[in-house]
Amino acid sequence: GMGRRKAIMTKTITFACLHFSVAFGVAYALTGSALIGGAMALVEPVINTVVFYFHERAWRRWDAGRAGSLQAA
Repeated sequence: GMGRRKAIMTKTITFACLHFSVAFGVAYALTGSALIGGAMALVEPVINTVVFYFHERAWRRWDAGRAGSLQAA
């Protein structure tokens, strides 16, 4: 229901905030630069999203190939 959707959205938003904070904290700790930390906090999740898309495509192909080989057996 609507309560479940709200909980999922809240969890997603809080995880995004945590992700941005970690990216910023790691980059800041390594460089001492708030500018670089901020840039990494914005850029890293975008890159991860693109990588995730291709990762999912690869897994779908692997699953499809595996299902085909199981049917042939």
